[in-house]
Amino acid sequence: MKTTRQTKKWLSRVQTALAIGMASLAGQAMAQTDEVTVQHAKGQATVKLQPAKTVVFDLPTLDIMQILGVQAAGVPKSRFPDSLSTYNADSMPKVGTLFEPDQDAVNKVSPDLIIVGGRSRAKFDDMSKLAPTLDLSVDTQAPLKSIERNTQTLAAIYKKEPEAQAALKKLNEAVAGLQGKAATAGNAMLILAVGEKTSAFGPGSRFGMIYDVFGFAPNDAVKNLSAKDRHPVKLDDIANANPDWLFVIDRNAATGKQSKPAREVLENSVIRDTAAAKNNRIVYLDPYNWYIMGSAGLTSMQQNIDQIAAALNAK
Repeated sequence: MKTTRQTKKWLSRVQTALAIGMASLAGQAMAQTDEVTVQHAKGQATVKLQPAKTVVFDLPTLDIMQILGVQAAGVPKSRFPDSLSTYNADSMPKVGTLFEPDQDAVNKVSPDLIIVGGRSRAKFDDMSKLAPTLDLSVDTQAPLKSIERNTQTLAAIYKKEPEAQAALKKLNEAVAGLQGKAATAGNAMLILAVGEKTSAFGPGSRFGMIYDVFGFAPNDAVKNLSAKDRHPVKLDDIANANPDWLFVIDRNAATGKQSKPAREVLENSVIRDTAAAKNNRIVYLDPYNWYIMGSAGLTSMQQNIDQIAAALNAK
């Protein structure tokens, strides 16, 4: 009997130990599934899955999150487009500017995740001290791949893979359709107008998407320009380049600064004698989408594609 009682006690201890071990393994497995490893501009990072509160300093990221059905818990003070108008509400915590985070305001939100990008990318290290931080800046040398990476990263974090797959399928189909039209449209030149001053941009540059993604052949005057620098050009230089298509971003219109509109400056100048002007092929791009959003969100990209496709269809 004594031996039997000892055996039962031993078995009970073994069962308890096994139960504790199984619980420990289950806890470890659950802990592992509470995190996800994703890609961002600085490589790989492991972050909390489905963070309850995310502070976002990057407008294209907010754009993508909106499409995926995810709400930020804190945003910078900015001019938000209609698609992001919910962030204009006074009830939405404002945590600094697009360039300069307010660390006290960020701490008040107590975020599980912080996202920087573009204008705020220089603050990555500062923000990393407050909470896990991702840099979702877009690489101008590979803008479409960057947008796809950012969308997939956000989808993995918030478990929105089906929404991301559908959005990227739609975007890639739209890009392919525009590329097919642009391939036979002739050469193009993109300029940034600031009042009466203009700068030209070529492939690989901040606004090089017009050539690199959308498929327009760069005019000879811009095809070899350095991608890193802004290249001031005179109106006579644009006239001499004589592009088939002239794409214009009016920076003052994007920032809300009062000045003479770029359309008025250009079309009352030697530009009116270019092939682009004579054939009604001067396109005033959506200034907010191109200058503020950087054409790096799903909504802004689609709107840009739709605008340019409409211009090509109207030629």
